[in-house]
Amino acid sequence: MTAHPHSVVSATAPDTPAAEHCLSFEDAAFANELFGPRNANLDFLARRTGLRISTRGGAVTLQGPAPAAALARELLMQLYGLLKSGLRLHPDDVRHACAVLERDPEADLGRLYRDTVFAAGTRRNIVTRTLTQREYAASLRDSDMTFAVGPAGTGKTYLAVAAALSMLMSKKVRRIILTRPAVEAGERLGFLPGDLAEKVNPYLRPLYDALHDMLDPEKTAEMATAGLIEIAPLAFMRGRTLNDAFIILDEAQNTTPEQMKMFLTRLGFGSRAAVTGDITQIDLPRGPDGAGRSGLIQALGVLKGVEGVNMIFFQKDDIIRHPLVGRIVDAYDQYQKNSR
Repeated sequence: MTAHPHSVVSATAPDTPAAEHCLSFEDAAFANELFGPRNANLDFLARRTGLRISTRGGAVTLQGPAPAAALARELLMQLYGLLKSGLRLHPDDVRHACAVLERDPEADLGRLYRDTVFAAGTRRNIVTRTLTQREYAASLRDSDMTFAVGPAGTGKTYLAVAAALSMLMSKKVRRIILTRPAVEAGERLGFLPGDLAEKVNPYLRPLYDALHDMLDPEKTAEMATAGLIEIAPLAFMRGRTLNDAFIILDEAQNTTPEQMKMFLTRLGFGSRAAVTGDITQIDLPRGPDGAGRSGLIQALGVLKGVEGVNMIFFQKDDIIRHPLVGRIVDAYDQYQKNSR
C-alpha cells in the first residue's frame, strides 16, 4: 500500500463557503494504511463529502465546504490515532466511521472501536463498529431483554452471540440457548432426509456459522456436548423455564404471536434474552389482508415501555457487510415505495 507522491481526488465543486485544512501524517506506514490502496479511502471520502483532496507524501490537503472539510479532518485524525494505537482498518471502516461522525460530529471513534464484545482468543476480537452497535452491545450487557430490529448485515445475531459467549466465559450465565423458528416446518420439512435433528439443522446453520467464526468447531462441539451451548428450533422451547441462560431468538419476524409469547415467557431467573429480526423479511403465510401475522411486530407494540425490555433499531448505515448489501437494501426500499 503506497500513497501516490502527489495525487488529487475530488467530487463536484461545492456551492457553499469553502475551507482548507492541511494535515501531515509523520508515520508513512500508518499514512499509507489510512489512505488505502491507491488512495482508495481518500477517493471514497472525496465522493462522500464533495471535497477536493490532494496528497503529497504523508500530507493531505482538504478543500471544499467548511462542514465537510471539518468532518473529513476529524475522521482522518481520529483514524490515524487509532492506527498508531494498534487498530487495523477493515475495508469498510472508513465508510462506517464517516457515517458515525455524520450522525454525531463529537463521537469518539476510539471508544467505539475499543468496545470489545467478545475477546475471541487467538481469533480477532469482536468489536462494535457503529453507534447503534455500541448501543446494542451495552443493552445486551445491561438489559434483561433486548429486541434488535433492522436490515440484514447489521450484526444483530452476530453481536448477540458474541455477548452471550462473553457472559458464558465470565460465568455470568451457565449456558447459551440459540433458537429460531423453522417456518417451513410442515410438509416441506418432511421431505428432507434424516431424523428430526437432521431435518431442522439447515434452519439453524446461521447460528452455527456465527459460533464457528468466534470459536474453533471442536470447542463448539465440546461445549454443546457439555450442555453449555444448545441450538434448537423454537418448538423445542415450549414448556421449559430457562434459568441462568443467555437465550437468543433469531429470525423473530417469522414467529407467530403465539410462538413469540411462548418464547418470552420462558425467561427464568438469572437469564438474559436477545430477540433479533427484520420486519421487512417476513416469510410467514399471508393472511386475508396480505400480511403475515408476525409475533415480532406485535411484541414491539405490546412491550414498548415495559421495564426491563430494551429495543434497538438498526438502519442502513449500520450494515457492515459488503457495501453492495446496503445498495441492495436501498433498491428494495425504493421499489416497495414505488409499488404502493
